[in-house]
Amino acid sequence: MAGSDVVRRAEIVVIGAGPGGYAAAFLAADKGKKVALVEESAALGGVCLNRGCIPSKALLHLAKLINETREAREMGLSFADPKIDVAGVRKWKGHVVEQLAGGIAGLCKSRGVELIRGRAVFESSARLRIEGGDDGAVEYDHVIIATGSRPAIPPAFQVDDPRVMNSTGALQVDEIPERLLVVGGGYIGLEMGTVYAALGSKVTVVELLDGILMGADRDLVRPLQKRLEEKFEAILLKTKVVSLDAKKKGIDVSLEGPDGSKRLTFDRVLVSVGRKPNTDGLGLEKTGVKVDAKGFIGVDRKQRTADPRILAIGDVAGEPMLAHKASREGRVAVEALLGEPAEFDNIAIPAVVFTDPEVAWCGLTETEAMAQGKKVDVARFPWGASGRALTLGRTEGLTKVIYDPETERVLGVGIVGVGAGELIAEGTLAVEMAAVAGDLGGTIHAHPTLSETLMESAELLHGTATHLFRKKKV
Repeated sequence: MAGSDVVRRAEIVVIGAGPGGYAAAFLAADKGKKVALVEESAALGGVCLNRGCIPSKALLHLAKLINETREAREMGLSFADPKIDVAGVRKWKGHVVEQLAGGIAGLCKSRGVELIRGRAVFESSARLRIEGGDDGAVEYDHVIIATGSRPAIPPAFQVDDPRVMNSTGALQVDEIPERLLVVGGGYIGLEMGTVYAALGSKVTVVELLDGILMGADRDLVRPLQKRLEEKFEAILLKTKVVSLDAKKKGIDVSLEGPDGSKRLTFDRVLVSVGRKPNTDGLGLEKTGVKVDAKGFIGVDRKQRTADPRILAIGDVAGEPMLAHKASREGRVAVEALLGEPAEFDNIAIPAVVFTDPEVAWCGLTETEAMAQGKKVDVARFPWGASGRALTLGRTEGLTKVIYDPETERVLGVGIVGVGAGELIAEGTLAVEMAAVAGDLGGTIHAHPTLSETLMESAELLHGTATHLFRKKKV
């Protein structure tokens, strides 16, 4: 361990080794800069790799396998009921995470990025103090803050009992509870509910608003909600959790909803009601950085803060809190520092909910268009007309493309169905490059594939979709 009097020097320091942080550090090193990457956690990769995106997708893959073996009976193929080894599940998930984290450490070494262990605290705009690891200080020309976010737990849900979990606790899979309550109908709650329902839990979701996944268009949510209602014990909308009480028999939960008050008992409770940025305790008050009431750091389109030495990216720089948005911002920050013509001007940030079916969208949503009073044309292609969806036995899907009615430019794309998270990439590219309906419709798509639904959505605009007849608007 370095002594507390050690002062390191770097041209660019990145605080936080998550998807945004290491992307920024690696790019800066690739461009010849002397770079230091500061991380206080034992494992690299941030929340996404260690306590979020990657472990949750590993578990969702297991859930998908379990569900497919059960649903194969409708195709004339039967399997025995799965035997779930909880310890084995944790071991496999851990192996995936460790392999990726080790890869990041290797990339740091090969690129010559100095890895500093410990917590970074600002002493001034030009100097950091490192605590709890490689003690000392770091001086720099510029620093990029990429410290991410953590689960937000309202006071009413702060129960000192391991059976009341946040998303990190749920990913541990300490056990498979018989009865699980998920508080929050957003993507985290629904994804983890999907996992535990497949593993055998009776899952109840409570949502204060009048729908789940309120950021998505309702026609995309409906097929998912219908399927979840079959898999879950219940989805309680417009319902408030009044209190949680830890008892020996379980967690007693008081609820208030459209049908009045009720009290239910669950073996475990997952609280997934949002996240908050990790900006407290950084010593930002000793810099010129401005932080808003929610804890987000104010940045411009080049990721620059109000302090000329300091930039910020990822969750600390505002919504949406997505790993791929952070990675893009990391590259923009570095390129801007080097004087390159870069700014965060992307208009299509894809959002993906990895439930079953998946829901994905990018660009302008139909809901946003209505709220803005913006006139759009919308072409919807139901997967019941897709040969590939029929072969998969999954025809509940829908692909929709939102167009400018005058230019036929693609403004937004939404997909619900198997593999929607992969399919949305074509939609994101179409929105970002200002493609028009003719670009999508005139591009040959392999047959039979689900990607054809994007092509036929474009053809629908002119009433010429091969596999779906719609009269052309006059």
